[in-house]
Amino acid sequence: MSGWPTTASPSTSIDPPPGVQGMETPIMSVPLSPQSAARLAAHDQGHLLRCLSGAGPGYAESLESLDPALLASLFKGEGLASPPDLTSLEPPPVVPAGADAAARAAGEKALRAGQVAVVLVAGGQGTRLGSDQPKGCFPVGPVSGATLYQIHAGKVLALGRKYGNTPVFLIMTSAATDAATRDFFREHGHFGLNPEDVWFFRQGEMPAVDRQTGRILLEEPGKLFTAPDGHGGCLAALSRQGWLDKLAARGVSDLFYFQVDNPLVAIGDPVFIGRHVLAGSQATSKVIYRRDASEKLGVFALSRGRCHIVEYSDLPGDMGTATTAGGTLLFGAGNPAIHLFSVRFLARAAAGDSLMPYHAAFKKVPFWSVETGHVRPETENAVKFEKFMFDVLPHAEPWLLVETPRDDEFAPLKNARDADSPEEVRAAQSRLAARWLAKAGIRVPVDAAGHPAAPLEISPLAALESADLDASRLNRNDWSVPLFLGPDGYWKESR
Repeated sequence: MSGWPTTASPSTSIDPPPGVQGMETPIMSVPLSPQSAARLAAHDQGHLLRCLSGAGPGYAESLESLDPALLASLFKGEGLASPPDLTSLEPPPVVPAGADAAARAAGEKALRAGQVAVVLVAGGQGTRLGSDQPKGCFPVGPVSGATLYQIHAGKVLALGRKYGNTPVFLIMTSAATDAATRDFFREHGHFGLNPEDVWFFRQGEMPAVDRQTGRILLEEPGKLFTAPDGHGGCLAALSRQGWLDKLAARGVSDLFYFQVDNPLVAIGDPVFIGRHVLAGSQATSKVIYRRDASEKLGVFALSRGRCHIVEYSDLPGDMGTATTAGGTLLFGAGNPAIHLFSVRFLARAAAGDSLMPYHAAFKKVPFWSVETGHVRPETENAVKFEKFMFDVLPHAEPWLLVETPRDDEFAPLKNARDADSPEEVRAAQSRLAARWLAKAGIRVPVDAAGHPAAPLEISPLAALESADLDASRLNRNDWSVPLFLGPDGYWKESR
């Protein structure tokens, strides 16, 4: 990562307060160890000590836990993630979507044996949606108004009912979403799941540093500005908090991974699981094909035989727009962030820090300092550090990519309006319900754009896939009103 000085700017130098360098009595008068104060001063973070006298004990604890040497190294660009050799990129092999009886049988066997757990990455808030709640609390059911959390939990519960063994459901939160998420599940009775099978764990936080000096930013007096350490923090948290060991002790061999914003994910898809099992894969990922070269979606690519995900904007030269003889994008295999990982592989990856390096990004971060008070910058003033889960993929051997139809499994909730908005996400669920009904022999009236005449929704407790639908209960005379196929398998109207 480049673009910032590797040494402090003389014009903004902040000397440590009297007594810090020599570790005299002023430091001993606050609840911070002399060793920690010395480490901070040695790495040009002495400004943090100015707030100690007026701050609560939580601030001292946060300073004790800091690793200023790591932050200094990252600020200099040392140990950051390196992109693959872009000159060696090749399109990867992808297993096409479709039925596979052997894979289905293997996947269903794994589900019945309790060998698959589910991990939901849910550290984000609904800020861009106008909500101060975790994004998982946002209602997206086109008829029922079910939240993302309810939809995902319903699929896990339905897996248990269908295969006789409910998967362990792990939910990764962040400092911003942890309490609200736990409360939400508790208030809703864990959506029918056994609370002992719902494991909450919190990802780590990383301080943001000033882009010019590398000094840690303060959000306010006595409070560091920290941000979640990225979806790659999932692996570090699973390992550090002992969850990987607990999964292995329960006989779980594989972990189904997905992100909270996508209600279409086929959680525990038996064909996907079976292909992973039959291939002996350590990491298996679903692929959707990009609509066009400008779509902001990471791209799967090979570099020297290893599987990588490359940002679409990082594809060199004309690679991003190159097409095959059939007219499709040469590098069109997009990443919907749906993976299946071997637990043993994740344990190995977690043990080697180099397998999950940090990435750096410039961001606008409001901050407070003794000299300026509160500042809301107009340009990117800070550097944030985070890890990405897909950085483990090049270390998997063997690995596997499996196509899934975009319309069946990808409708992420990102924005309040326009693309990836609640309106679009609800419409995508209605269209999927109509396609399932069509496979069951029921033709739902649709408009010119292929949308059902009125919103449709199928509860995951009524069906996890089209084959689960009971055709004898599906016929209706009136499709002009919003319809919800409930857990009991009967239609309910919403006018």
